Order: sequence, then C-alpha cells, then structure tokens
Amino acid sequence: MTKARDLHKKWMKNPKYKNEHEKLAPEFELARTLIEARTKAGLTQAQLAKRMKTTQSVIARLEGGRVHPSTATLERLAKATGSRLKIGFEFAGV
Repeated sequence: MTKARDLHKKWMKNPKYKNEHEKLAPEFELARTLIEARTKAGLTQAQLAKRMKTTQSVIARLEGGRVHPSTATLERLAKATGSRLKIGFEFAGV
C-alpha cells in the first residue's frame, strides 16, 4: 500500500502541485497549530467544543483547515486550551 507521505514526496516534484501546495502552506500551518493547542491541553475535539460552547464538527472543520476562523474564534480557542493567541507578520527576505 502506498503511503500518503510517499505520494506527497513524489507529487512535490510536479511544479503545479508544488505551487498549489505552497499556496496552502499557511492554512496547513494554522490547522497544525490548532491541533497542537488542543492536544497539549489534553482535550478531545468534543471537550474543546464544550469549552468553546460550540460543536465537535465546528472544531473538526477548524482543524481540517476548511474554514478561516475569525480572531474572536481564535481567542476563544486560546482561552479554552489555556494558551495565548499570538498573531504576527513575517516579511519576505527578512
């Protein structure tokens, strides 16, 4: 059976795939960060949802990168996980 990691490595050799993947990198990064905040807090998606007064499916969509959360949502998530929201900018070439 072929692993997704191996397919990704192969596909990254294709310039079109690589370009599209790189465009989505910030969304992948945010999704990874949200999952990391939840897991470091020792919470399931359902537990986090309860703390945020939302549903598990909303948390799944946030973690799946299928939605663009507002700053208010990110602040609620930070509070629910006992973390602090930090937003910054990085400049190209710096």
